[in-house]
Amino acid sequence: MRVRVEQTELPGIGVRHDLVTSSGRTLGVVSHRSGRRDLVLYDVDDPDASLACIPLTDDEAEALADVLGASLMLSQLAGLRQQAAGLLTEQVSLNAGSPFVGRSLGDTRTRTLTGASIVAVLRDAQVIASPGPEFVFAANDVVVVVGTRTGVDGATAILASGEPRG
Repeated sequence: MRVRVEQTELPGIGVRHDLVTSSGRTLGVVSHRSGRRDLVLYDVDDPDASLACIPLTDDEAEALADVLGASLMLSQLAGLRQQAAGLLTEQVSLNAGSPFVGRSLGDTRTRTLTGASIVAVLRDAQVIASPGPEFVFAANDVVVVVGTRTGVDGATAILASGEPRG
């Protein structure tokens, strides 16, 4: 189901984007011409009255977008896993001792050696979707791997030790 987002020009202020949730609550973001953004929760009984208005800095707005994007991506991957028999999605934490910290995704050769794919990397509050072979890993990255049980196990072994399992 698509969610409708309404855009309203606010003369002299900026733009307001509103969406109505499935529970009937209205949320909005007011983007001021100054660059300021406010997250707004509107009153159920009076859609023009706000119950809460939370100003967001650029960093806070970016972090909120990343958190929502990451949870959506992982939810979609979980749904894909349920639809495709034998296809698994797993998150692998890359600790500081991994031989691939500071090295590129291409160096892992996970897809070639295991058939599993690295589809995303979660770094701090950021989601790096579909990282290319030149992507460089950092300590504490969480690597999202999709593949068969054997492929995911092999990718996990490679990321942990540098050697394929089996």
